[in-house]
Formats: sequence, structure tokens, C-alpha cells
Amino acid sequence: MQRNGLVRAAMDDFRRIVQALRTSHRAAENVHLTGAQLFVLSVLHDADSPVSIGDIAREAQTDPSTASVVVGRLVDSGYVRRRSSPEDSRRVELSLTARGRATLRRIGETAPQRRLAAALKQLRPADARTLARVLREITNAMGLAAAPAPMLFDDEPKRRKRRR
Repeated sequence: MQRNGLVRAAMDDFRRIVQALRTSHRAAENVHLTGAQLFVLSVLHDADSPVSIGDIAREAQTDPSTASVVVGRLVDSGYVRRRSSPEDSRRVELSLTARGRATLRRIGETAPQRRLAAALKQLRPADARTLARVLREITNAMGLAAAPAPMLFDDEPKRRKRRR
């Protein structure tokens, strides 16, 4: 494939990924959540055992302080319950509330961010290294390498104005 064809193919794949993320984010916004919050709800929904902030951070490939901020907003809004572990009072366990489960049923999808992370984990190590190197080259060329890297779509949803 010619260079222009390769660039076009790469851009098309980026567009597909971004579109799936954007569509999911809009669905989350319709219930006044962020895409990052939908991600956390999805992790909690699919968990077989108690989930910690560290577990969320590992799943999101981010740091615990970033995950903690997103989880905190979900706790404050009544979507997630936070409690001390019965086995280790230093460990905090997270679970969905009835409101969190109902919201996920209404949206009805696994967050594309989770599907993206799962797909990246399935890459062969050499391919993952190549992808990480190439993405670093792209972010450097775009002047973005030093920019913060929050969880995807972690901006607060805009409240819709009610019509009178």
C-alpha cells in the first residue's frame, strides 16, 4: 500500500475508535455521566469479586488518584457504594448501587474504553511496543507528549436546558 493509502487507513481506524468513544460518551451524557464514569460502572458491573480503586486504575491504565476522583463523583451521585473491606479495614471496596445498575441497564453497553483496553492487552508484546512507540512519536509531533492524560472523556456532562 502506498504511503497515502497507509495514512488514510490509519486515519480511518482512528476515526472509528474515536466515533465509538464519542457515541458512548453521548449515551453517558444523556444520563448525566461522563465516559470515564461509564467505564467505572462497567468495571464494577462485570467484576466477580470486590473492586478497589487500585483495580479500577489498573483496568483504566491510569493512576489511582485519577481513578479516585472519578469514583468519588460516582459515590457522591449515588451510583457507587464505598465501604471498608471486612477482611482488611484499610482496603476500600466498591460496588454498584441499585441506581448504578439501573443506569447501566438503560445505557445497555460495555464502555468502548474497556473494549479498547482489552484489544490493546491482546496485542503481541512486540506489537504493543511498536504501537506505544509510534503513538509517542505522534504525540511528540503534535506537541502533546507533556499534556495530561486523564481517563477518556472525563469531562463533566453539560446539563441540558429545559424547554419552557
